Amino acid sequence: ELIKDLFKKWSSLDETHFLIETVSGGITNLCSGNGIAVLKASIREEKGNDASLTVRLYGPNTDFVIDRKRELKAIRYLSSAGFGAKLLGLFANGMVQSFIDARTLSPPDMSKPKLAAKIARELRKFHQVEIPGSKEPQLWNDIFKFLDKGYFSITMINSFGTAGAIKFDDIEKQTRYESISFEEIHNEITQLKDLTDLLDAPVVFCHNDLLSGNLMLNDDEGQFLPLFFMKFFVYLYCNFLLSDKLYLIDFEYGSYNYRGYDIANHFNEYAGFECDYNLYPDNVSQYHFFRNYLQPEMPEKVTDRDLEALYVETNTFMLASHIYWAIWALIQAKVSPIEFDYLGYFFLRYNEYKTQKEQCFSVAQRYLSVSGLG
Repeated sequence: ELIKDLFKKWSSLDETHFLIETVSGGITNLCSGNGIAVLKASIREEKGNDASLTVRLYGPNTDFVIDRKRELKAIRYLSSAGFGAKLLGLFANGMVQSFIDARTLSPPDMSKPKLAAKIARELRKFHQVEIPGSKEPQLWNDIFKFLDKGYFSITMINSFGTAGAIKFDDIEKQTRYESISFEEIHNEITQLKDLTDLLDAPVVFCHNDLLSGNLMLNDDEGQFLPLFFMKFFVYLYCNFLLSDKLYLIDFEYGSYNYRGYDIANHFNEYAGFECDYNLYPDNVSQYHFFRNYLQPEMPEKVTDRDLEALYVETNTFMLASHIYWAIWALIQAKVSPIEFDYLGYFFLRYNEYKTQKEQCFSVAQRYLSVSGLG
């Protein structure tokens, strides 16, 4: 009925002409907080032609963590630039978009050198899109808004120091929650912000949630060149004429932000659904990504200086990614109706932040000292 209301050309069709299927309902879309159901609507038209649409249904309370006005504004410009599905219609709790016939990547896919290079090149293009309006980076604004929305404001922190806004029925969970020091978290955020400010990272329009579920690959688009051309066109072939079409999708968290944050957030997603941060890319893998990001046409020409700068930038903002999603998880623990251990996810991300902090701070401070930026 929704589709018939939105699209007059199908308003006279009966229900036998429609097939509705669930496209995604896994951890990224339903269990880890976006609360979004993604449906594929297939329509058989009177003349026998088939059409497919994507219907995205927002879950309850998602506006606590997602700025829908910001999302809808960005979608129009990103779609015009060739990113994501085309926006076809809006309704009270969702949107209708064109259907992308491609497979969603898995976390291990992202670390494959060929795909990593492709993602890096596509992300560079994404970062070059201009969205009208304020260009102010939103990372720290969003983090402090999360604190306030969760009633973890600086006033409460000064008054109580520890958690006191959320109540759990489970005594063990409540005890764990009350062990959180929001004064400590606030101090960590302030210290990290001060350090990242010194890096003077470029501000671009960022995806901010580039996990495997938001990357799609069509393995069948285009044609391969005959093999005998490969010796002569090997570089051109490998970098520009491969048939695989990569799509960046789902821009709920998109905003102007720091370049290094977007890359770091993507690298953190190598950990997969099991959150195994031992899978975070090593230096060699990161440099491969950076070369293809910085100079897609001639990655081998990227200087060591530029590689080091982006390495430090990315791995300092890696800490910010952990802080962001840790605080996000506390908001979800308060408002989400989804059965998921958000409190456990908070501790997982915050503990990883603390594990990586000393080394990342040391690398950044040494770089700033040598480069004269500190």
